[in-house]
Amino acid sequence: MPVPESSLPRPARGHRTRLSHLRLSGSITALATPFTATGGLDLDAWRRLLLAQLAGGTQALVVAGSTGEAAMLSEEEYETLLRTAVEVAGGRVPVLAGTGHTATSRTIEATRRAAALGADAALVVTPPYARPTQAGLLAHYRAVAGEGGLPVVMYNVPSRTGCDLQPAAVASLVGHPRIAGVKEAVSDPRRLREWLALRVEGFAVLSGDDASAAAAMLGGADGVVSVVSNVVPGAMRRLCELALAGRRDEALAWDARLQPLYAFASIEPNPIPVKALLERLGFGAGPRLPLTPLSEAHQAAAARMAATVEALERSLRDPLAA
Repeated sequence: MPVPESSLPRPARGHRTRLSHLRLSGSITALATPFTATGGLDLDAWRRLLLAQLAGGTQALVVAGSTGEAAMLSEEEYETLLRTAVEVAGGRVPVLAGTGHTATSRTIEATRRAAALGADAALVVTPPYARPTQAGLLAHYRAVAGEGGLPVVMYNVPSRTGCDLQPAAVASLVGHPRIAGVKEAVSDPRRLREWLALRVEGFAVLSGDDASAAAAMLGGADGVVSVVSNVVPGAMRRLCELALAGRRDEALAWDARLQPLYAFASIEPNPIPVKALLERLGFGAGPRLPLTPLSEAHQAAAARMAATVEALERSLRDPLAA
């Protein structure tokens, strides 16, 4: 359902496009990139998706991360997506740009470009394919934070990159003035405790795994960088509010309602399932090669799940529909 931009809260008079103070918490959406049926950017769907996120209460936006198929975007497309997101967000919420590459020099260059386009921070994945040592990761993030021109959120997702950022190895980065936090996709509670033990003021510990995010926030994490919030922004905002307020029983009950969606989102590699849902909800078409559309075997489940998420979001907008 289209969201009129006039219905959203407006930025204060005289706001800067880039936020003057960055604080990351709550529900943060790793945005999917809508494409047309012929494979181009669907900018109309992109704008509507951004507006729907703002209306649903999403507290920060990630452009061109893993879910956004960053590796499949041209530089021109990347810039168009980021420029549009900054424009639509208008300072209401932080906009993070995915800038991670295998080479440190390319990562710095991409981070500088994101800064010039108005991003508030950079989400920097550990360098894929290269498999650096922990000392190499420490030097990589220190260089990007020092030379990229943006606050950096480190992103650890070993299942995709082939290297694992160990908290103890990069402990000195936690207090770095340009390191704003970490997105940790390893769902082991022990790993969360390691990050929390290092945390200082201004450093956010964010879950990168929807299925364990409620437990992570109840355990002290600051929020979640979510995939499923592409389709249930209101529901993820509510989950974060409950968990961060320490309302354990309510948070776990709400999380239980979302577990079938988490399971569906991992039925094939991300972002294939969530893009199938977005397509059914009117936000663009499927992914780009080498990713393929959701398998025929899962299409009936996608139809049922799309109806479920629409009903869930509608219940949050209209309590009488709950």
